[in-house]
Amino acid sequence: MAGVKTAISLDEELFDKINKLAHELHVSRSRLFTIAVEDYLKKQENQSLLAQLNSAYSAQPDDDDDEERKISQSMRDKHTRMIERESW
Repeated sequence: MAGVKTAISLDEELFDKINKLAHELHVSRSRLFTIAVEDYLKKQENQSLLAQLNSAYSAQPDDDDDEERKISQSMRDKHTRMIERESW
């Protein structure tokens, strides 16, 4: 893939830290920025996925669906018992 050049402004202290780290890792500054941004984007994707999962799993059944509520409570109880047996 062809690279695209860009210019950014950084605080001098941060710039020095970046240069030092790039030197220690034996990579160019450009490569270090690429690694850092890729890592940041992946973490953002993971946070988004986690938020979606939390939203889906926190959904409660409708108040008028007694059978669904019973099933949901039974599943939570079973899950709680399973976790209590785990040796963390």
